[in-house]
Amino acid sequence: MRWSRHGGRGLAAAFIAAAGAFLFATPAAAAPLAPVPQLDVNRYVGQWYQLAANPAPYNIDCVRDTIAFYTLLDERNVRVENSCTTITGDRRGIVGNARVNETASLHVAFPGVPFQDSLDGPSNYIVTYLADDYSWALVGDPTRISGFVLSRSPVVSADAWREIRGVVEASGYNSCLMLTSPTTEGLQEIRPLCTV
Repeated sequence: MRWSRHGGRGLAAAFIAAAGAFLFATPAAAAPLAPVPQLDVNRYVGQWYQLAANPAPYNIDCVRDTIAFYTLLDERNVRVENSCTTITGDRRGIVGNARVNETASLHVAFPGVPFQDSLDGPSNYIVTYLADDYSWALVGDPTRISGFVLSRSPVVSADAWREIRGVVEASGYNSCLMLTSPTTEGLQEIRPLCTV
């Protein structure tokens, strides 16, 4: 795999460059991230592959196959199970809860994570774009510090990547600050989304 030959240095350099640019960037949109008008939670649950994300300290060691699996618990709660392959080749994961505050606007909590261990709280998971067939989504927090491109498939076409980039930019994110998330079957490199 092309990305693995650079080891931790390539990943760390990409993270540092993106994080530095992120800290000094001016947000493209001042309004809070808006949720989609309708979300069918029964269609939304299941497995999602992370195709791109804003870099964050809590997932810096995730280098491949980052997956979210959502299970409906009741009308207000969804079990969240996130996992990834780390730089050492091990799988790591965390289980939490997403509580629906309003349509497409949820509060995600993880036990033991500072400032995120309470089941109730302000929305920090906004579904801001959702393909009509629920094949991919863009989610983030209201301030756009976090941002994730999720897909039902680990592989998308060049046309789909162009569409993803367009939606990311139209939603007020800087696509050059969002990094791709390699999948075993799909894109093999960590690189700025604007270069895909």
